[in-house]
Amino acid sequence: MAGPSAHAMPPANRTVSLLLPASDSSKTAGQQPDSPARFRSSPSPLHFALRKSHRNPMSSAEHEVRYEVDEQPPLPLTIGLGIQYAVVALGSVVLTPAILISVAGQSEAYLNWAVFAALVVSGLVTVVQSVRLGRIGAGYILIMGSTTAFLPMSVTALAQGGPALLATLIVMSSLVQFVLGAKMALLRRVFTPTVAGTVLMLIPVSLAPIVFKKMEDVPASASESAASVTALVTLATIVLVALRLSGAWRVWAPAIGLVVGGVTGLAFGIYDVERVAAAPWFGLPHFSAYPGLDLTFGSAFWALLPGFLIVTLVGAMDTLGDAIAIQRASWRRARAIDFRAIQGAINADGLGNLLSGIGGTVPNTTYGSGIAISELTGITARSVGVCAGILFVVLALMPKLVALIVAMPGPVAGAYLAVIIALLFVFGVKILTADGLDYRKSLIVGFAFWVGLAFQFDLVYPQFLTGAWGELLGHGMTAGGITVILLSGFLDLTAARPRRLRTALSASSLAEIDGFLCRFASKARYDETMTSRLRAVAEETLHTLLANSASGPERGLLLVARADGKAADLEFIASGTDVNLEDQLAMLSEGVTELPNESETPLRLLRHYATSVRHQQYHDTEIVTVRVDS
Repeated sequence: MAGPSAHAMPPANRTVSLLLPASDSSKTAGQQPDSPARFRSSPSPLHFALRKSHRNPMSSAEHEVRYEVDEQPPLPLTIGLGIQYAVVALGSVVLTPAILISVAGQSEAYLNWAVFAALVVSGLVTVVQSVRLGRIGAGYILIMGSTTAFLPMSVTALAQGGPALLATLIVMSSLVQFVLGAKMALLRRVFTPTVAGTVLMLIPVSLAPIVFKKMEDVPASASESAASVTALVTLATIVLVALRLSGAWRVWAPAIGLVVGGVTGLAFGIYDVERVAAAPWFGLPHFSAYPGLDLTFGSAFWALLPGFLIVTLVGAMDTLGDAIAIQRASWRRARAIDFRAIQGAINADGLGNLLSGIGGTVPNTTYGSGIAISELTGITARSVGVCAGILFVVLALMPKLVALIVAMPGPVAGAYLAVIIALLFVFGVKILTADGLDYRKSLIVGFAFWVGLAFQFDLVYPQFLTGAWGELLGHGMTAGGITVILLSGFLDLTAARPRRLRTALSASSLAEIDGFLCRFASKARYDETMTSRLRAVAEETLHTLLANSASGPERGLLLVARADGKAADLEFIASGTDVNLEDQLAMLSEGVTELPNESETPLRLLRHYATSVRHQQYHDTEIVTVRVDS
């Protein structure tokens, strides 16, 4: 889940669609020109993330990038940009654990420890995201920081079991991200945009009581208008800067709001000047505040774990979107999305949450604000991300600077959080609308949302929800999330099943594939023209996959065929290679002559017959999805 900075400033022009339209010039007379088509059968979050743009990313247009990922800017420029990345995200990284711990009534020592650990973990994982260690890390600039998505569940965890229980829940839920990163190709149809969008809409509902409580959190000696005026000034500043200014200024809207709100609070005497004065310039927190882990696994752990798992999965989807967006911003010439980098980003996100739990602080996530800075500056070199990560760690050792943010008045922190959760709600709506809401999905989303709302505020027979059930369903995110998952699963299980064929990836399998598609077309009642088109697409896709295969053991192939009215979707799933069909098709469209002649003919025919071609490459697996219209 993206943190405050991530949604306060969404990057402009996220061009992430991978759908390749067939060339109109290649169509024969009388045929309708092909256009990018949306996959309508149970789309995955991967598919949603790939449909965020309205233009073809594989066009010949060049992106204005001054320094690509592998290039090295001058050292002063690298340090300067690293400072900018770190400062823009700093408020979110520090305020999230500070708000959580103050609302939960935990000790000052634990607050200092959690903020310190959040900065260290954010810095380390930002470096890992940038440099990519094995299969962990995207290899791009992805700023990591504290996330607000876990706040509702975390407040309850602190109340029921203290910091040790919270740490254990974070550690256990982080393991899910490693599974998702490793098995993304298999799980892409399980965790859908319907689930993610609904849960994202429920997070602000669960956070609302915390936000309004924080807005009124001022010393008893403060004037009656101090809280309201300070909160209003902070809100107005962030919103007006974000709405009326553009470019670099919009990226700084949250930071500007914090500064203006802090000055207003200082004028009312509610800014904690004593905390700043008492903090040393350099130092470490007391290690006695380290909470450790609670390994008793009591009833509170099992009641809260489902909620943590659901939010973790939603956060992985947001990381997926950010990993796609930063790839589009990092190269001068557009490339097909590298899903291995996405797997690495999700693994690094899991590593960040694992370290956060072990370190006794809040979970973290990718921040979209870093992508905005990359697009604005045109500098996407890995060294800048490494510099930003190192600066986070350095700031963790400077309590005086951190105290400037922690000392912010409650109304400032509450107003800041209010803007963030409003954007989280809208982000959930965008996921749902981009995926497309038919009658069934609309019913699922609406019903699950109201179930979550009702359980959050004890509106549904609270006298019966006691004990373990009360703990499990006492959060809107958990109740609504479980509801949307169950209803979506029911809809998927009762839908028309796709037809599958398992065979070898070899030329000798063509006859078997051809017969399979003839039977599929007959059952779907396609006409002769559509049947011929399906057979031709399968033949050319098979030839192209074989041409890109390295010598070695014979690879297996799973062909999945889905009917969608008069159209059809074919999925070819095989073990992975290093050659991407979309990049090859793009070169063919642009007249690039780097392709071998024997590879060019199947590609031209595939482009002729298919409406769209999407090639997803994972570690050890590749999936070619072809859309065919009648």
